Amino acid sequence: MTLGYTLCRVPPLLPCVETLRLVDHHCHGVAYRDLDRSRFESMLTEADTVSPGITLFDSQIGLAVRRWCAPVLGLPAHAPADDYLARRADLGSGEVNRRFLRAAGASALCLDTGFAPGSILPPAEMGALAGAEAYEVVRLEQVAEEVALDAPGAEGFADAFRTRLGERAARAVGLKSIAAYRVGLALPGERPSEADVAAAAGRWLASIEAGAPPRLADVTLQAFLVWCGADLGLPIQFHVGYGDADVDLHRCDPLLLTDLLRALTPTGTPVMLLHNYPYHRQAGYLAQVFPHVFVDVGLATHNVGHRARALIAETLELAPFGKFLFSSDAFGLPELYHLGSMLFRQGLSDFLRSGLDDGAWTEDDAERIARLVGVENARRVYRLDER
Repeated sequence: MTLGYTLCRVPPLLPCVETLRLVDHHCHGVAYRDLDRSRFESMLTEADTVSPGITLFDSQIGLAVRRWCAPVLGLPAHAPADDYLARRADLGSGEVNRRFLRAAGASALCLDTGFAPGSILPPAEMGALAGAEAYEVVRLEQVAEEVALDAPGAEGFADAFRTRLGERAARAVGLKSIAAYRVGLALPGERPSEADVAAAAGRWLASIEAGAPPRLADVTLQAFLVWCGADLGLPIQFHVGYGDADVDLHRCDPLLLTDLLRALTPTGTPVMLLHNYPYHRQAGYLAQVFPHVFVDVGLATHNVGHRARALIAETLELAPFGKFLFSSDAFGLPELYHLGSMLFRQGLSDFLRSGLDDGAWTEDDAERIARLVGVENARRVYRLDER
């Protein structure tokens, strides 16, 4: 019997993929405090809690951590979970964050700041650790909830929101909607009237005054936020599909956005469909038929582990190569930056190598596709070169 650690045989990355300085177009800050095992494992799942009697190290993402993250900490690949966590604790959160953010090989980070508890690093510090440009993506619901707490009154809500959003967006590269978590994606295609917005705002503000939390969950107001974003001309990200237990997955199929996407087409506003699993093929279809729709596979990449190869290939069955972007959706754990990058590179490399082996495209084609999906699409859509 052989003891110890054994490396899996993994095909080497194509050079055109390995050398990419990726643009991570949707991600979050990481924790700057040391984490115990319970807290660490809780960040490996979208569940609210880890089920009793199991460990997240016995999952696709847990095995991927041991395979791809252990070497970054100076351990053999597949090191046991206890060894991994002990090494992580010895190094401390600062060094762990630096190693994984640098290992991801990103040139730019577009950071969603809408969910940023006090223990999460802000964009400037994230960029410094990663050796990358750092940009902000503003969450629409967060702005609306801030405005609501200022008690603008039902008739004044719309103008107060537009003003506040304009101020926040002035230093941002994009906006984000989490309508999927609040009301689902079946948003109306037409722009809500001022009267409808005032009526919906009145109901919402009255509920806050009665003691309800300022959590926006109104279809009319969600649509209003999106149209305000479109008026600013910035890309609008939508959470789609897979998420935590707060989401009703059957209401998160991107096809439910079809009416809104048709209505937004004349504006030219880029719509960025995030994550998409298990609806990634539907998202690929939308990216093909609508000129302003773009897709990624986001947090699904690291959650499905070695199956990320299939996920990427399935998304690219229909999505044009100029419409597919990289994102990690990393949050809390710096490992997720590295995992998202590594598994994306491996999946993209395998996809391109398969096409080369079949004669479906040339090496020049493969290099161009790699640059598009890893870097150039994001830089173009978010106009990063104009910053």
